Amino acid sequence: MKYLDLDTPSLLIDQKILLDNILRMQDYAKRQNATLRPHTKTHKMPYIAKLQMEHGACGIAVAKVGEAEVMAENGITDVFIANQIVGNQKLERICAIQKIAKISFGVDTPSQVEDAERVFAKHGLIANVLIEIEVGENRSGVIEEADFIALLDTIRNSPHVHFKGIFSHDGNTYKAKDLEECYNISIGAQQRTLRFAQISAEHGMICETVSYGSTPSMINDMDVLEGITELRPGTYALMDASQSNSIGTLDHCAATVLASVISRPTNERVILDVGAKGLTMQERTVGICATPGKGTILDFPGIHIHSVFDEHAIVYDSKFQETVQVGDKVRIIPVHICPVCNLYDSAWLISGDEVVMEIPILCRGKLT
Repeated sequence: MKYLDLDTPSLLIDQKILLDNILRMQDYAKRQNATLRPHTKTHKMPYIAKLQMEHGACGIAVAKVGEAEVMAENGITDVFIANQIVGNQKLERICAIQKIAKISFGVDTPSQVEDAERVFAKHGLIANVLIEIEVGENRSGVIEEADFIALLDTIRNSPHVHFKGIFSHDGNTYKAKDLEECYNISIGAQQRTLRFAQISAEHGMICETVSYGSTPSMINDMDVLEGITELRPGTYALMDASQSNSIGTLDHCAATVLASVISRPTNERVILDVGAKGLTMQERTVGICATPGKGTILDFPGIHIHSVFDEHAIVYDSKFQETVQVGDKVRIIPVHICPVCNLYDSAWLISGDEVVMEIPILCRGKLT
């Protein structure tokens, strides 16, 4: 079947570009003397996670316990939940996952460790935890060194909690004004991460893993400092318009949304049959990842979606309006692929014009 025979909207993944992206990042990690643990919250597909593992990834990262459950049930045996775990329900579920997979998760507060100690002790299990370090994104993670030491002491006094290491994420690289600033942010984030690794070593608790996440710096082949042992990029496998803008080409975008022209009400307005429920309303408006509009038309790279309603995308461009007819199908490169994958039950793997297979997005909707 040809992909143009698919109903719309449909999420497409180019097989060759996907594999090239996976191999390119694996080679980058090897050259940087680090292991690769892809963050699979981007694609949410065990099929792609297995491809990443088959080509050298040491394991995967996920954002939620529900994603970890699905990945483990589908044969992924090394999973890191790169998020803080709060609540007995989630801890009980992690204990259950440990029957079939090696699992670790993030903490940044002593109470999270104390809760893990209580639940894991009840089951006679060991919780493997990594402490998150805040490195400038202004999100979660330890900020003060004194708080870090207090957290280390809490772990040390918890016999059913094992200190595996630390992790950080410098999502603020997305807003860097240029590649030089991106590099400086990346190096600063790594230096701060390594500083906390040194503190833990001085405190008698050696990090097995020092994990660092950032897609913009890695797809731009920036340096990884000695002492960083693991890399956690996510978007690189599928890519999107915003990440592509940081490297100056759309050629690595594996994922597109196939949509139909359903109306041409004026000599410049074109309506497509996918909106916020298939593209999201997210934008990137500043920095190296800044992207015009809410999506880029693949075969018309200068044409961008002006706005979206729930089920409609609006394009204003007279030349585009003259080129397409009602019933024509176009491919849209999303601004941000991560939320887009969570909007579809499945994706279609394509090779050229041919549909290769349907890939279920099994982690879709796994929000807990």
